[in-house]
Amino acid sequence: MRLPTEPAQKGSAAIPRPPLVREVLLVAGLFLVYKLGRQLATGHTAEAFGNAHRVWDLERFLHLPGEGSVQTAMLHGDTLVHIVNTYYATVHFPATAAFLIWLYLRRPGHYRWARRVLAAVTAAALVVHLTFPLAPPRMLAATGLVDTGQVYGPTVYGASPETDSLSNQFAAMPSLHFGWALMVAIGLIAATRSRWRWLWLLHPLLTLAVIVGTANHYWLDAIVAAAILGIVLAVVRPPRGAPATAEPDREAGDADSPVPLASGGPASGVPHAPDVPEASGLVGARR
Repeated sequence: MRLPTEPAQKGSAAIPRPPLVREVLLVAGLFLVYKLGRQLATGHTAEAFGNAHRVWDLERFLHLPGEGSVQTAMLHGDTLVHIVNTYYATVHFPATAAFLIWLYLRRPGHYRWARRVLAAVTAAALVVHLTFPLAPPRMLAATGLVDTGQVYGPTVYGASPETDSLSNQFAAMPSLHFGWALMVAIGLIAATRSRWRWLWLLHPLLTLAVIVGTANHYWLDAIVAAAILGIVLAVVRPPRGAPATAEPDREAGDADSPVPLASGGPASGVPHAPDVPEASGLVGARR
């Protein structure tokens, strides 16, 4: 009598997790390249401010909304500005790391895809940072914006970009704050089935308001980041199949549901007849 086999897992669950040590090294290397690559673009002050004036003028030519309107809404209270600055300083890396860890544990196939996308987006962004240094709007007097990090705190940047040895303050375009946040939302939407999964888009929307309101980025920085991400997503496709832990649709006869036994039995609701010895066994018994 044959026993029913375990239901096959769908989608990314069928894909084994990559080796943990290798992935830790790869992701750590991605973050390290991100930090070191930004360091290579330090300096170029005159070029960075010249590009800033061009971006600001282009936004006005395109009739994009002024960044000042977002900042004005944030300056109604010191507490709100402090919260926004804290969000800018503390959410970017931990949110992306938590996203990758969750995918690694629960959606291995989607993890590989997301890691490749983030690596490609980061590499493209570093190329732009090196070839197009850009001073953020908080440094450009023509914008009339306040450096909320310096005025209200906390801030992740030194007082002067020339003396800041921890980050490149002239790497405004594209905004990896926004690009990574948008990928986190897209990745979670692609890897889950919940009807509420579209609410993950609030993360990049909130990030967009934060980076603009704190005067760390122009609208065009986010637009360019979204365009780069779109190009990468068109090339690096997500894995096919349903999420690993999604509940199968048993009412629709999902392929993952246990298959009834062809010979009857408990699965079919028909009394199961006793096993009949094979003919060869009967012959052997008569001899």
